Order: sequence, then structure tokens, then C-alpha cells
Amino acid sequence: MSIGPGNRAPEFNLPTDGGGTLASKGLKGKKVVLYFYPKDMTSGCTKESIAFTEASPKFERAGVTIVGISKDSIARHDKFKAKHELPFTLVSDTDGTLCEAYGVWVEKSLYGRKYMGIERATFLIDEKGVVRETWRKVKVSGHVETVLEAARKL
Repeated sequence: MSIGPGNRAPEFNLPTDGGGTLASKGLKGKKVVLYFYPKDMTSGCTKESIAFTEASPKFERAGVTIVGISKDSIARHDKFKAKHELPFTLVSDTDGTLCEAYGVWVEKSLYGRKYMGIERATFLIDEKGVVRETWRKVKVSGHVETVLEAARKL
């Protein structure tokens, strides 16, 4: 299954960094950027998270909540968030239910070896819980600026 513009954002209630939980129902009435990334502490994921961090005041002014999602544990999210001073929530989807719902748990290939992993993807969701924009197979450079521009138009 793959979620695209016009689809309702899948419901979830998952653990977050800091020992909390985040339910999609708690995001209703807010514009939201959900960005899925493969793994805490890796170079591309760190660059992307830092870029969202640097742009977070602009997202706040646009009334947008940023949420990062990976299959990493809460403990790993806590370390990642502390090390890079990330100001937004990181959701732990250890069983991959949310990744599956958004269609970002995909077969990947590296040096001819096939394996399953998270496709770097971002979803812009409106206040009614409807997906308005999607970016798949994200290249980190310039991505956050593109998402911010789209979010400002919501």
C-alpha cells in the first residue's frame, strides 16, 4: 500500500523519545510534516534531521509540526535527539506498522544485496488529517526547503 495526496493519513499511537507517546488524533487541527528516515546516527539521516532542526523556527511560524519516524528504539532516539539537539518529536515504529501503512517499508538494494528497509520519505498532512504532498526516495540536499515551501502554501 502506498499513501499519496488526497489520502487520509493513517492513524497511529506510538512511543516517542523521552518516554512519551504520540497519537495521530493529537495532531488533528495541525499541519504536520512526517518524515520517515532509515536510521538514527547515520550520515544522511543526521543531515536531514539537522536540516529540519535549522528550519524548525520557519516551520513553527508556518504553523507546522515536524515529526521524525524510524524503527529505532526509544533509547536510540533519545541519544540521537540529545546529540543533535533536535527540537521535534521522534516516533519509534519498532514493529514497522506505521512504515507499512505509509508504504515506506520497501525492498532496497546495496552492492547487489537485497534487503528490506525504510525508504526516506516525507508526507505533508493538513489540519483535517489528509495527505497533501508526498516526497519519496528523498535526496537530503534541498529537501527541507522544498517541504517548507509546500507547507507555507497549505
